[in-house]
Amino acid sequence: MPNLRARLLVVDDQALIRTCLSELLTEHGYGVRVAFDGFSALAEIRKEVPDLIVSDLNMPGMSGFELLSVVRRRFPSIPVIAMSSAFARGQLPVGVAADAFYEKGVDPGLLLQIVESITHSRNPHPIDRSRLLAPIWIPTNGHDPAGEPYVMVICSECLRTFPQTLRGNSGPIEHTDCLYCHSPIQYAIVHSAVAA
Repeated sequence: MPNLRARLLVVDDQALIRTCLSELLTEHGYGVRVAFDGFSALAEIRKEVPDLIVSDLNMPGMSGFELLSVVRRRFPSIPVIAMSSAFARGQLPVGVAADAFYEKGVDPGLLLQIVESITHSRNPHPIDRSRLLAPIWIPTNGHDPAGEPYVMVICSECLRTFPQTLRGNSGPIEHTDCLYCHSPIQYAIVHSAVAA
């Protein structure tokens, strides 16, 4: 395909969604590869870095929340579109490291418009996303011996792991400092996927 408009990576755990979006985008001149979860998406990125990633948020294994946080940290120049049917139309969930949001099940032409807008607006001076701190997304680990809910946090600087007790009135994004190197860390909790 000599005149590809852009190389896209579509990430979704539902085979039908991957197939439909791949066909739609291919028909409009995009080169499309697919992945079924965050881990397989990272493997695809290692093979060839895409121009744009379109990712579901609620997937087993590594969720889209986690994937997009990793992409923002490791590949800050790749624009990403988050998609889900679990959030209101056009509303990017708080803490999601994405450039745009598409509500699954809505007119696929809208996704095409978003893709075209992002791929056409690529300029020689892209936003320096490396300065935008994306939270790490982590699952809860249960309760500590005192009965308090907690998570295990991994510091992206020193790579040490430590437990962090969750406060009852926590917001969508939590802030803490590494117990070892004292680097600031933002994290958010991955909730079980209810509606993909």
